[in-house]
Amino acid sequence: MLCDTHCHLDFEAFDADRAAVIERAGAAGVGRLLNPGTSLESSRAAVQLAGRHSALYAAVGIHPNEKVKYVGEFLHELDLLAGQPRVVAIGEIGLDYYRDAVDRAAQCEKFEAQLGLAAAHSLPVIIHCRAAYADARAIVAAWPAAHRAGVFHSFSGSPEDLEALLELGFSIGITAPVTYPKSHALRQLVGAAPLDRILTETDAPFLAPQSRRGQRNEPALVVEVAAAIAAERKLEISQVAAATSANAAAMFGW
Repeated sequence: MLCDTHCHLDFEAFDADRAAVIERAGAAGVGRLLNPGTSLESSRAAVQLAGRHSALYAAVGIHPNEKVKYVGEFLHELDLLAGQPRVVAIGEIGLDYYRDAVDRAAQCEKFEAQLGLAAAHSLPVIIHCRAAYADARAIVAAWPAAHRAGVFHSFSGSPEDLEALLELGFSIGITAPVTYPKSHALRQLVGAAPLDRILTETDAPFLAPQSRRGQRNEPALVVEVAAAIAAERKLEISQVAAATSANAAAMFGW
């Protein structure tokens, strides 16, 4: 069995065929799907979807590019959502300095508040980090070690970032850029990272694999991510599936 530990099935891109997409994932051997929220509305939708589909679980959180006036305005509702059945993580949270859609200080405040929420609920975190690894590393390093559990989604950092995050206890999520011909550095990192710290993700509907590049991505295609990891590490895909599924089960408790 494989897991897609990061897909946005609540997004409009799946409105026409959401049930069929989930069915195709199951047919492809993808037995667990995790839908992170990106806003309050998205988090509510993720919780509702998880309640309707046995293979689907939810995370709740506010994406770094989502603008909020006050941390308190979303934190109370996120706290309530985090206690719902089938919510297994806080996310998608973090920092995005590539787009800089939100003031950096505000991003850091929002990130730290949601780390606190994860600690209060004893939940792992799903971290979005783009062009912000130095600040993200500093923030999670200041988080009490007893609470450090989670994954840096769609990892795109340097070898030094990887080493630091592994030492802090985090895992990395690998998405379909690992299948792109020019992603040599990412494949090297996939080969260097301990297999017990790797999770497979799609980020669907985004980041389709090379075979579908430019098209809508979906959870069934996480098989291609696993195949690329297997090729880089000279393993059978079944070995990667077993290891990464065990990693996901250990992190998210399903």
